Amino acid sequence: MSERERELLLRVSGPEGQLRSLTDWLRHEDGLRGRVRPFQSPPAPGEMGGALDALAVAVGSGGMGAVLANCLSTWISQRRSDVRITVSTRDGRTVEVDGKGVDPQALARDVERLLNGDEAEGSPQ
Repeated sequence: MSERERELLLRVSGPEGQLRSLTDWLRHEDGLRGRVRPFQSPPAPGEMGGALDALAVAVGSGGMGAVLANCLSTWISQRRSDVRITVSTRDGRTVEVDGKGVDPQALARDVERLLNGDEAEGSPQ
């Protein structure tokens, strides 16, 4: 990951298998190829390790946020059951997307805000 890229974590709540489905979907998107990897939280004391917990997606400038948002919108619209996706940064900022009636433009704006949040917080208004 380069200095200008950021990593977003994607978590899916809903029926089992949805995170794996999203993984496959994103890995087939040309604009995200090689930028999606499984993410597992460190196991708690006494645990043996975990299953797939989230996806880490390396995104940077040049419209990558919009590519990710469009992929998420399309994937959600094709689900038959209720799903919810949480997109978060390493510093804890999040956007939640409900599978019912997702607005692709609003999602793209929200993802871009997450990506640009560090710069906006440090700059004078």
